[in-house]
Amino acid sequence: MTADADLPRAPQRWRRAAAALGALLFPRACAACHQGMDDADRGLVCGRCWARLPQLRAPRCIRCGHPQAARDSCAGCALLPPFVRSARSLCWVPDDTSSALLSALKYDGWPAVADAMGARLARLEFPADVCVERAALVPVPLAAVKERARGFNQAALLARAVGRRWNLPVWEDVLGRTRATPSQTRLTPGERLANVHRAFALGDGAEARIGGRHLILVDDVLTTGATLNACATVLFESGARTLSYLTFGRARTSADRL
Repeated sequence: MTADADLPRAPQRWRRAAAALGALLFPRACAACHQGMDDADRGLVCGRCWARLPQLRAPRCIRCGHPQAARDSCAGCALLPPFVRSARSLCWVPDDTSSALLSALKYDGWPAVADAMGARLARLEFPADVCVERAALVPVPLAAVKERARGFNQAALLARAVGRRWNLPVWEDVLGRTRATPSQTRLTPGERLANVHRAFALGDGAEARIGGRHLILVDDVLTTGATLNACATVLFESGARTLSYLTFGRARTSADRL
């Protein structure tokens, strides 16, 4: 074989060499744990973090998705209004891994991790009637000032990632915030309810779109349900037939056994 015959392979070898040099000089780090990525890792989060995610385990309540083992009554269904058909969450929060993923998404400059998070949300199983009826995904809106400061709404990023996989539209304009509200993180359940009371309103012209529809509300975390329930109430009272919830994280209740 002549040297000329080997020439077409040279650019490919150079690209591999350049990639190896780049990995040596600028090793990839996981957006969640900040440790080095393995060669087989794809995306922004390492396989170790995905494996450590504290997912909600079976058996789960068919309606709210809350784990039901060794429990006489459902702690999750108690949070839901009667017009909410179902709720699903991927993992528990707070937790070292799930909290790190949410921090990467919301605060650390890695909004692109929403796609991988949404891919896992899209695989969650809902009741069969929900899968047939769901018409659109509606992200919980951020206050305008907060969205401008952050540059995006994390719930909308998650909803878009799920919508691509479910082939459903994402309606980001059917709900809006009427006022900015303080963070819910350190509030009691009663304070959370007061904090979001009348904080949401239907968008202009949205009533005709949502009438008679089954809508999926999307947020990053379900804690007491105050925010999602406030949004669902506005949509239901404006004509939506029923609602379901989809969140990345779910906070443990006092009844949950770790």
